[in-house]
Amino acid sequence: MHQDFMKAIQIPRIMGIINLTEDSFSDGGYYLSERSALAHAEKLIQEGAEILDLGAESTRPGSKSIPAHVEWQRIEPVLKALKELHPEVLISIDTQKAKVAELSIACGANIINDISAMRFDPDMPSVLKNAPDVKVILMHMQGNPETMQLAPQYSDVVLEVKEFLKERIEYATKHGIFQDRIIIDPGIGFGKKLEHNLLLIKHMEEFSGLGCQVLLGTSRKRFIDQIYSSDVHHRLGGSLATTMLACLSGVNIIRVHDVQEHAQFLETLYRIRIEGD
Repeated sequence: MHQDFMKAIQIPRIMGIINLTEDSFSDGGYYLSERSALAHAEKLIQEGAEILDLGAESTRPGSKSIPAHVEWQRIEPVLKALKELHPEVLISIDTQKAKVAELSIACGANIINDISAMRFDPDMPSVLKNAPDVKVILMHMQGNPETMQLAPQYSDVVLEVKEFLKERIEYATKHGIFQDRIIIDPGIGFGKKLEHNLLLIKHMEEFSGLGCQVLLGTSRKRFIDQIYSSDVHHRLGGSLATTMLACLSGVNIIRVHDVQEHAQFLETLYRIRIEGD
């Protein structure tokens, strides 16, 4: 195997997904109870997740927003239990709402995953500024979850997403949230057609040049079904293909449902890479 190819491989960290929702596209309703959510979290940690991403509001295409108090009711018991049981595991909270972010940070959350890139709630920057040890994920999305897949249009999707993320990084730094705290996400499937998603994944290295950590979330997404007809629970092969490309593009974090399979894939790839070094 070409040695330059192997040397280019970087192994990202695994973020495991826990959807505390009734209608997420892949596993809505599975982990609504505290008991089922914690059992799933234990499983993901044992399988190799270094970060857990808790989300209590579905952001699948066509979904509607829920009140902050409902979101927090779902997150609070699971977050508190996880911080007590597994203080070593980083906890990310998938929310666009400043109040939910504030309450989560007070309970020990390490990362706020804001799919609106701080455009939804004007109070989000101040909440994050006052929590200097907390990181934030800024994601690109054209439109909002309710409307984003109706008619997404781009002239140059890679350039436009890159420029958007650059602007949001600048916005964050102006509000006292500096680059070492920022993780950027091109938002695969959020206001993108198949061709847009494929171009972004193909050119992921473009985003590493923005000076922040990069996250890629492709797990089980619909674009895989558009390439190879498959229901949501049979898209592991497509998900792993994108993870291979992530390893070649400087991606720092992959957000996945199937932690064990991705951990096995990455560990095997890593062992092959270091053999003989």
